[in-house]
Amino acid sequence: MGDSTGHKHKHLEFTLAAVSELSSSSSVSSSSTPVIARFSADDGVAALRFHQGSEFIDGFNVDLGTSQLFKLGPLQSLCVSESADTNKEKSYSRGVSIRFRNEEESRDFHSAFEQWQMESKGTHLPNGDISVSKSKFDNKIEPSSAKMYFHYYGQLLHQQNMLQDYVRTGTYYAAVIENRVDFTGCVVVDVGAGSGILSLFAAQAGAKHVYAVEASEMADYARKLITGNPTLGQRITVIKGKVEEAELPEKADILISEPMGTLLVNERMLESYIIARDRFLVPNGKMFPSTGRIHMAPFSDEYLFVEIANKALFWQQQNYYGVDLTPLYGSAFQGYFSQPVVDAFDPRLLVCPPMCHVLNFNEIKEEDLYEIDIPLKFTASVGTRVHGLACWFDVLFNGSCFIDSTVQRWLTTAPGAPTTHWYQIRCVLSQPIYVMAGQEITGQLHMIAHNAQSYTIYLTLSAKMWGPGAEQGGIIQTSSCKLDLKEPYYRMSQPQPYTMAQDQQPHQLLQAEDIPPIHTEDLDLEELELLQQPSEPLGAQ
Repeated sequence: MGDSTGHKHKHLEFTLAAVSELSSSSSVSSSSTPVIARFSADDGVAALRFHQGSEFIDGFNVDLGTSQLFKLGPLQSLCVSESADTNKEKSYSRGVSIRFRNEEESRDFHSAFEQWQMESKGTHLPNGDISVSKSKFDNKIEPSSAKMYFHYYGQLLHQQNMLQDYVRTGTYYAAVIENRVDFTGCVVVDVGAGSGILSLFAAQAGAKHVYAVEASEMADYARKLITGNPTLGQRITVIKGKVEEAELPEKADILISEPMGTLLVNERMLESYIIARDRFLVPNGKMFPSTGRIHMAPFSDEYLFVEIANKALFWQQQNYYGVDLTPLYGSAFQGYFSQPVVDAFDPRLLVCPPMCHVLNFNEIKEEDLYEIDIPLKFTASVGTRVHGLACWFDVLFNGSCFIDSTVQRWLTTAPGAPTTHWYQIRCVLSQPIYVMAGQEITGQLHMIAHNAQSYTIYLTLSAKMWGPGAEQGGIIQTSSCKLDLKEPYYRMSQPQPYTMAQDQQPHQLLQAEDIPPIHTEDLDLEELELLQQPSEPLGAQ
C-alpha cells in the first residue's frame, strides 16, 4: 500500500486482491502479478486507474467526479460511475467490483477515495484541507446572502466593532481564563474564528492545539495576527473553509465560538456550531458557550409606536407633484411595522416579568433550529397599552475550574445591563392591545428560518377584554404581526427621558401572586368605563 497521506501527493497506490467489471465477465486477480489501484491528478483531473505490472487494465478507469463508492462487506466494495448522458437525470451505467486483502486496506482506500473525490469537486485550501463546491451550507443558504455575509465578516472594521464590545470580549476572556483546567493540554476548535481572538485566548489558557476555522477572507488576517504572537501562534492552525466542509486531523476536546446574532438565532450560525459539534467534538466534550436563552416580555412604548407610524405619513399625501400617494399608505404602514426594532431600551418599559426559551447546545439538533415555536404566557404588572414583545438573549459558559464547584459566566444582552453590539430587539404591533394589572397575556412567537440566513417571525399577543360582557363571552383582543429578522430597523438613539426623580427606585415588576384578582361584578358602571380607558404610557407623567 502507498503513502496514506495521498491527497497531499500527486499519486497514491493500493494493492488489491482482485478487481472486476460488473457488466462483463472480465476479472483480474493478483495471484501472479499484483493488481494496483492508482489515484492520480494528472492534468488536474482526479481519477482512479487500475493496472497490473506496468500495463494499465483497459476499461477499468474511474472518473472520481462522477462516481460513488459503496461498501459491500469487510473486504468487498463497489465503485459505480454516472452515465455520460448529461440530458438525463443522474444514473449509473457501469460498476467496478473491488476486493481488498484486509480490512485496514479497505478502510484506507475508502478514506482516500473520499479525499480525492472532494478534490475533483473542489479545490485545496492553503493548509491542505479541501473545500467542496457544494456543501450542506450551500444547499440551505442562497449564494448572494452567503457572499454578503462572508464579505462583511472579512473586513477588519467590522471585526474591530466586535472586539471593542468589551462586554462580549471581556466575558469570553474571563470564561476561558477562569477555566484553564478545561483548556490545558486539550485540543480546541474555534468555530467561525474571525480575527482569531478566541483561539489566542484558548492558547493562553494552555490548549495543546487550536484549530481556527474561518470561511471568510478574515482567515488571512487571523494568520497574520497569530503569526505576530509566536509564543501562542505555534499552537494554532488557521483553516480557511466552512465548518461544514473542513477536515481536521483530530477530534476536539472543546469547541469555542461566538455564533450569536440578534435574537440569538439571526445569521443562522448556531446551526454551523451544532454541525461542528457533531463533526469535531469528542463524546462529552465541552462547548463554550453551552446554553442559550431567549428572553421575552411585552412592553409599552408610545414614543416608539408613534415614531414608526409617523414614517408612513409620507404616503398620505394626495398631491405629491400632482400624484395621489394614498393608495400605497396601507402597504407602507404595514411595511414599517414588519421591521424588528434593534436598540437599547429602558427596562421600565416592560409590563410583565419576562419568560425565557432555552436552547441546550450540547443536545439540540441542527434541524430544531429550522423552526422555533415558543408559546407565550405573561401576567401584566401594570395597566397600560401593550405595543409588542421585547426580546434579548444570554449565553452560558459552564466551566469546571475547581474540583467541587463550577465556574459559570453569563454573557447577557438584557435591557438595563451594559449595552452590547447586539442591543435588544422589539417586535412592534401595528394594533396595540390594552391590559390591566393582573391580567393574563397569551400568544405565540413562531420563527421560521429562510435561506437569507435569517428568520421570518410571526407574533401573536392576546388578552381578554375588561368590562360588561367579558365574563359571558370571554371577549378576546388579539393583535398579530409578521416580521423579517433580516431587515431590522436600527434605532440607536438613547432611551427616552423619564420624569422619575433620581432617588426614586425603578418600577419593580410584580409577581402574579402579589396581584389581587379584579372582580368586575363588584364595580359600578363608572368604574368599569374607567377600566376600559387607555392608560398613559408606563413611566410618563
